[in-house]
Amino acid sequence: MKLKEKGNQESQKPELTHADRQGKAKMVDVGSKDKQARQAGAGGRIRMMPETIRVIRENQIRKGDVLTVAKIAGIQAAKNTPSLIPLCHAIQIDSVTVEFQFVESGIEATCHVSCEGKTGVEMEALSGVSLALLTIYDMCKAIDKHMVIENIRVIHKEKQDL
Repeated sequence: MKLKEKGNQESQKPELTHADRQGKAKMVDVGSKDKQARQAGAGGRIRMMPETIRVIRENQIRKGDVLTVAKIAGIQAAKNTPSLIPLCHAIQIDSVTVEFQFVESGIEATCHVSCEGKTGVEMEALSGVSLALLTIYDMCKAIDKHMVIENIRVIHKEKQDL
């Protein structure tokens, strides 16, 4: 399909990889691609009251060790991304790390994923950081009704030929 732009010039419509020519959903065929070393990282933040930060630091949340549970949730989410996101390829993941840093207004989280595969791991990294932050929210919602999860994004994506 072509799009008309200013000046009556034609340009090619960007091709969506997860849609066929009729716009119907499809899984991308990566069968002919070579395996590559792939890495991706994602980050995000949860804003919370200073008192909530304090009780997390001091491990005083009744549900348990918030950051340890959130870390496990993030790793589990990255590993299960194809079960959560339709059309996402199952990837043999080599490594998932989830890390947290206390900041003045809350907690910043990062998730890094690596594999040797035919497709990237940014969806796994995004799933990991999202579920880690959601777990923090779930474990602290009884004491802080004003938490905000924000700025979830890909922070890096790399691939190298093997």
